[in-house]
Formats: sequence, structure tokens, C-alpha cells
Amino acid sequence: MTHVRNAAMALVALLLVVAGAWTSWNSAQHVLLAKGREHGTLTVTGCTDDTCSGRYAPEDASSTRRTLTIARSVAAERGVTIPVVVKPGTDEGVRTGWGGGLHAWLPLGGALLLAAPLIGGGLRLPRTAWSAAGAGAALLVAAFFAL
Repeated sequence: MTHVRNAAMALVALLLVVAGAWTSWNSAQHVLLAKGREHGTLTVTGCTDDTCSGRYAPEDASSTRRTLTIARSVAAERGVTIPVVVKPGTDEGVRTGWGGGLHAWLPLGGALLLAAPLIGGGLRLPRTAWSAAGAGAALLVAAFFAL
């Protein structure tokens, strides 16, 4: 019975961390593997609850100016200019630099924090749990200060 409980706890903790990494990678890949993608700046003109949009000015003069959307963060206010990379085939931008990279990995930080009690209490691995919680909290705090 103990082995079944441990296996179930390990599976749920692993599922949380993998889901956080998978969700993070959807945005982080554009920041980390930005070579060959369209770069520019986005001047925020308005925000909704989930996204902000604005005028996009590409670095490449041959590219066209257009309106892009970006995931809303606390740092995106009207009139702010944000360096972005455009997701291929879309009109959606992803913030670049340290702030953008850390912002993209926020779901992984949250997943690590959620998995820590399962690791510590369910699997009885307190050092590993504290390490996971510390890494998740450090990621969240670093993203807060970078933005």
C-alpha cells in the first residue's frame, strides 16, 4: 500500500512539473530561440484583462508595421515600449530579454511551488521539497523584479 501511495504522489508531482514546463515552453521557446525570428518593439496602446495590444515597429525596415498583442503583465501600461519577438505566423508578440524570459517561465515556478508539498509530505523528501519550493519562489520573485 505504501508503494502505491508513493507512486501516486510521485506521478501527481511529476505531472504538475511537466505541465508547468510544457506551458512555459510555449512562450519561452520564442525568447530562448529567437535567432531568425522577427524582432522589434511594441508600444502599448491599450490592455484588456488578458492581453495588451499596440503598434509594432520591426527592427527590419522591410517588414511591415502592424498591431500586435502580448500577454498582459504588471509592467505593461499604456505608452510603454517593450522589446518583443513575433511568434511565427501570428500577430502575437513575446517580451524578450531577462524580463521576458523569466515571465515565460512563471508557470514552471508555480508548478514547482505546487509540487513541493506533495514531494515533502507525500513522498517524505523534505530536502527535495524545499529545493523545489525555493527554485519556484526564486523564479517568481526574479520575474517580479525583472518586469
